[in-house]
Amino acid sequence: MSDIKIAYGTEAQAVTCTLLSLASSATAGRESTVIDNTANKYLDALVSVSAKLLTGTPVNDKAIYVFGYGTVDATTPVYPDKVTGIDAAITLDDPTQLPLIGTIYATVTGGLTFKGGPWSVARAFGGVLPQKWGIVVRNYTGFALSAVEADHKKIYQGVFSTVI
Repeated sequence: MSDIKIAYGTEAQAVTCTLLSLASSATAGRESTVIDNTANKYLDALVSVSAKLLTGTPVNDKAIYVFGYGTVDATTPVYPDKVTGIDAAITLDDPTQLPLIGTIYATVTGGLTFKGGPWSVARAFGGVLPQKWGIVVRNYTGFALSAVEADHKKIYQGVFSTVI
């Protein structure tokens, strides 16, 4: 008799999303390049983000928000808000149409790296990972992120089922 078990894709796949010097904002952030799931057909993706803050005392929400975006049309993608599917600055609608994937709280003095995840992307979309998906990161800590891109990490790992 066979069993269906959870399995994981290659660990630590990079998400292309440039976070260097990302300013604190109630609406502005950075979107990632779209991730194409049409070949891998993952059931879910686990996303982790870490970001280094400049020195200072967090204010505002004291948080970095990670939102998801996706589309059901892989040929002519239609994304919510102002998402374009490329690594670019974005000003989100207020309120945003993007589902929240996770929150990284920065509750102590900055100059530190704060980490969040792994979070399920499929959970944000009602339990199904879109054909094409990505993330949007919004910093609302009161001060900018580090100006060194290597200080920030955006990764995902695919999740699928296997028969054993």
